[in-house]
Amino acid sequence: MRILGLDVGDRTIGVAVSDELGWTAQGIETIKRTSIIKDLKRLDELVKEKNIKTIVIGFPKNMNNTIGPRAEKTIEFADIIKENFKDIEIVLWDERLTTSAAQRTLIEADVSRKKRKLVIDKIAAVFILQGYLDLKNK
Repeated sequence: MRILGLDVGDRTIGVAVSDELGWTAQGIETIKRTSIIKDLKRLDELVKEKNIKTIVIGFPKNMNNTIGPRAEKTIEFADIIKENFKDIEIVLWDERLTTSAAQRTLIEADVSRKKRKLVIDKIAAVFILQGYLDLKNK
């Protein structure tokens, strides 16, 4: 059984998945958001295809540990996921600075600005999931 990591934004959802042992995270895709129905349909396909037992959703708290508008939207999204995936554990994971870290990684790898836009959410999902896996496996 695997773990799915999500970096949820207004326009896209970055998706990462763990290996079978739960040690490493790999980015698998970026879902272009058009409707919550289509988001749920694609997530359901991934849950079944990858045999997912847990979904880790990046939780964008403010730097002072407060919850802002983006985090409130994430809570709403997580509640919808919980309603639709009742047998799956849903975890909100503090994602502060993961997008920045993903951006730095891509810049250091000399990825062009155009290509970075295509993969940044998927890479951020990898950072979110890998952070969760690292803490879980300590």
